[in-house]
Amino acid sequence: MKDLFFMGGTSFMGILTLLLIITTAWIIYHFIKAYNSKQADLGNCLRKLVYGKSMGLFTLMVGILGSLVGLSSMFSAIEEAIQRGEEIIPGLIFHGIKTTLICPMYGIVIYLFALVLWFVASILIEKKFEN
Repeated sequence: MKDLFFMGGTSFMGILTLLLIITTAWIIYHFIKAYNSKQADLGNCLRKLVYGKSMGLFTLMVGILGSLVGLSSMFSAIEEAIQRGEEIIPGLIFHGIKTTLICPMYGIVIYLFALVLWFVASILIEKKFEN
């Protein structure tokens, strides 16, 4: 796991991890606050949980951005190597593409995690307000 983190690029993977922590904390905090509140408004509670889901989507977009930045860097390196007259080995290109896919995969996992948290928290809060 640690190798994938560093292979994906510490800058974008670090940002994604920070967004994972923020998103998880946001959803859990607002779930606990709404669930323990006696006078909370259902619409307001659910709206704040949706913000957490939106943060998960933002994380997915940052992962895709990391992939695009990685692909751009890879193509620039290939272009420079061709200008210097070096031979391009297909294995290196495939490794570069595989590496650029790590960030969006991590972003997708974080988004799916945020969706599950949001879904469970929303169901539990709605059931609490029904009673």
